[in-house]
Amino acid sequence: MSDPVAQALQPRLHQAQSGGTAGSNAAAVGSGSGNSDPVRPGLSQQQRASQKKAQVRAFPRAKKLEKLGVFSACKASDTCKCNGWKNPQPPTATRSMDLQQQAASLSESCRSCGHALAAHVSHLENVSEEEINRLLGMVVDVENLFMSVHKEEDTDTKQVYFYLFKLLRKCILQMSQPIVEGSLGSPPFQKPNIEQGVLNFVQYKFSHLAPRERQTMFELSKMFLLCLNYWKLETPTQFRQRSQKDDGTAYKVDYTRWLCYCHVPQSNDSLPRYETTQVFGRSLLKSIFTVTRRQLLEKFRVEKDKLLPEKRTLILTHFPKFLSMLEEEIYGENSPIWEADFTMPASEGGQLGHQLVISPAAVSGSPSFSKGNSGPSLGSLGLDSGVAEPITGEKRKLPEVLTLEDAKRIRVMGDIPMELVNEVMMTITDPAAMLGPETSLLSANAARDETARLEERRGIIEFHVIGNSLSQKSNKKILMWLVGLQNVFSHQLPRMPKEYITRLVFDPKHKTLALIKDGRVIGGICFRMFPTQGFTEIVFCAVTSNEQVKLDLMAGYCTYGICQSLNGYGTHLMNHLKEYHIKHSILYFLTYADEYAIGYFKKQGFSKDIKVTKSRYLGYIKDYEGATLMECELNPRIPYTELSHIIKRQKEIIKKLIERKQSQIRKVYPGLTCFKEGVRQIPVESIPGIRETGWKPSAKEKVKELKDPDVLYNMLKNLLAQVKTHPDAWPFMEPVKKTEAPDYYEIIRFPIDLKTMTERLKNRYYVTKKLFIADLQRVITNCREYNPPDSEYCKCANTLEKFFYFKLKEGGLIEK
Repeated sequence: MSDPVAQALQPRLHQAQSGGTAGSNAAAVGSGSGNSDPVRPGLSQQQRASQKKAQVRAFPRAKKLEKLGVFSACKASDTCKCNGWKNPQPPTATRSMDLQQQAASLSESCRSCGHALAAHVSHLENVSEEEINRLLGMVVDVENLFMSVHKEEDTDTKQVYFYLFKLLRKCILQMSQPIVEGSLGSPPFQKPNIEQGVLNFVQYKFSHLAPRERQTMFELSKMFLLCLNYWKLETPTQFRQRSQKDDGTAYKVDYTRWLCYCHVPQSNDSLPRYETTQVFGRSLLKSIFTVTRRQLLEKFRVEKDKLLPEKRTLILTHFPKFLSMLEEEIYGENSPIWEADFTMPASEGGQLGHQLVISPAAVSGSPSFSKGNSGPSLGSLGLDSGVAEPITGEKRKLPEVLTLEDAKRIRVMGDIPMELVNEVMMTITDPAAMLGPETSLLSANAARDETARLEERRGIIEFHVIGNSLSQKSNKKILMWLVGLQNVFSHQLPRMPKEYITRLVFDPKHKTLALIKDGRVIGGICFRMFPTQGFTEIVFCAVTSNEQVKLDLMAGYCTYGICQSLNGYGTHLMNHLKEYHIKHSILYFLTYADEYAIGYFKKQGFSKDIKVTKSRYLGYIKDYEGATLMECELNPRIPYTELSHIIKRQKEIIKKLIERKQSQIRKVYPGLTCFKEGVRQIPVESIPGIRETGWKPSAKEKVKELKDPDVLYNMLKNLLAQVKTHPDAWPFMEPVKKTEAPDYYEIIRFPIDLKTMTERLKNRYYVTKKLFIADLQRVITNCREYNPPDSEYCKCANTLEKFFYFKLKEGGLIEK
């Protein structure tokens, strides 16, 4: 006997395949579905399915029973094998008119077995309306799956659709819940899942960033996971064609699981649905990441005009870098983010603290961020930051009244004698000792511009600031150099229009610092000075690729005219440009850098923290879409072209002095660790070995300090025991548990408690009474910082503080 369900659905299938809107709207799933947004496949089908289910559930009861009768076996007799009622007079109306058809009478005979419709739906007489509606929802899903089976061209996908089609039919017949059976297993299929792995990645790579920057990386991870949850995976056949070396068996299993548990349930909600990133792990991500990343970035690039302006730079510029870093952890053999017991120290990873759950309900089914999350930005990885980063090793500013010569003569108490410095200098420049004289064979840790600096000293290369002039007679050599610069910029910056490069290079308002080698131009920096505004705009920066190849370094490249010149020539070029501008009293550079050039400019001292007020440069420089504005502030006291050489000499001197001092010290003491624990200061005399150097405290610094360590240990042990037995010491006996105060270690950077102090005392950590008192006081300070002043904990802290200070005075550890 033929299948009445298939026969009943066949006319609609022909209508769907005959063209028109019905054909595109019919397919709820399948690779041939007419979905226009690959980031959210199935969303439009889901809306159509929901609308159809709402309409079907609004039918009168008689019409509902007729529709369910098509999927119900005949119960008129045990010998009847009819598995679905078939209308003797099938409707001739189009699919759009189906919802308005009148219900057939329960006495209407089945065209297949001849029994009445009532015999097919007798088991539904006492079923609740809620259960009827649930079964009708499965009916709509069966119709969609039937059309998908006939529409799908891929064999593997077609088989899965047909299996799910039969599964739902069986569940309608038995009035049961659909459960996928077989060898596929049950979700989750791998731990940790993709979602947890990506969260671990954000903690592992970005926990050291400022809160705003770290939050932005978290938003990028949410966007990636959301896209992955709605992304359509390639079929096993496509996977085998792309990855011929890989075994496609494992991918085929994962693909089948993905169809059954993730993709098909998006538009057929009768089936239990899981998020892709919550049930799959690293193995699936390794199989799909390369192709998914390429398709995703191409999708964003094509539809960049549809992106919100505040998201465009984030997605087009910074998202690719995020994915590149994630790729290293996905395919890296020893990446820790996929370990089941992955943890980050509370001081590093604890501040992230987000439970990453990516679902349509949480984000409204869209990869766009909510308005409340659209503000964060990054200073690291190319994302803008509104927070200025501290400059490591920033020089102390000298009083303005001092001249440079005065600054050179300034000496501080305890400075190294010049005789010793001169002796060390003779040692490190002696050809027979230490490093020897300068040669062209540089060490692996030599400065980037060391080669260029030596070549300039030997006359191999030259630097000239040149420009075109309309008032003076043209110089043939300068014009030839300008032509050479135009060629270098055009070759190294292929995305920049040649007409635009030519116009700026020969513009009398622009100048170019040219790098000349053997009489020809090999690189340069084109810039325009704005003396009245106090800054210079850098337009082009490039070094010919031939010279970069000779140095075995990467060639420069840029879309917006800012070249990532990574060799020593680029650094030395920039240093000459800095000194040229210091001579002309211009101390600020501004430039727009794309993602390829940001790294180069950071190495040259540029920052995204713009100190020049916007009113000074607005309207003077051109704004490039997708590029990042960067600034460099010059220090007139720094000789930039010799800076790396000076730093190298300083390191050598310090290293030699340390070696000399170490040879004189008989005993080597371990380094101090108390500062890592949050101690701000310690007495000088408590540093191990300090007295052996001949240091003596001044009269004011001489305080009563116990010289016998055993006596000090016993006194501190007795005092700590009294503090621990105090009635108000109970809140401070053990470390604070995260379960009791989840945000405690985000607020308190240096936690301490009486149990930890006991362990430190046993390990002889407290070599002076001041270290002990500092820890005691920190117990109280942490409590006051975290808890409200009127809380019970603060009251205990106040009482305990008075008690131990009284005991300190009583024991003679502090002055009364």
